[in-house]
Amino acid sequence: MPFVELDTSLPAERLPPGLAQTLCAATADILGKPAERVNVTVRSGLAMVLSGSAEPCAQLVVSSIGVVGTAEQNKAHSARFFDILTAQLGLGQERIVIRFYPLEPWQIGKNRTVMTFL
Repeated sequence: MPFVELDTSLPAERLPPGLAQTLCAATADILGKPAERVNVTVRSGLAMVLSGSAEPCAQLVVSSIGVVGTAEQNKAHSARFFDILTAQLGLGQERIVIRFYPLEPWQIGKNRTVMTFL
């Protein structure tokens, strides 16, 4: 059950229509998970500073069970997410940062229990 959170200083009107859905489909493909299990949040117009600069930027946080736990996995994921983000946001890769967080099944609640028991 991947969670993807995109924070950007870009105003909402500068984001492409359907960005959340595009990120959902891309995440499913990149992480090899069904789109029905992907959760996406997009927050725009934020006051952000990246590498000491307030120029337009974005930060992506990717959390998931079993597929973001190694440097090798995340290196491959990073390249693919950067391709999507630079194309969709019109930002250079130096204005984007990605953080990966591995999750355990007991850390995600669903249907009044946790994923461990589903």
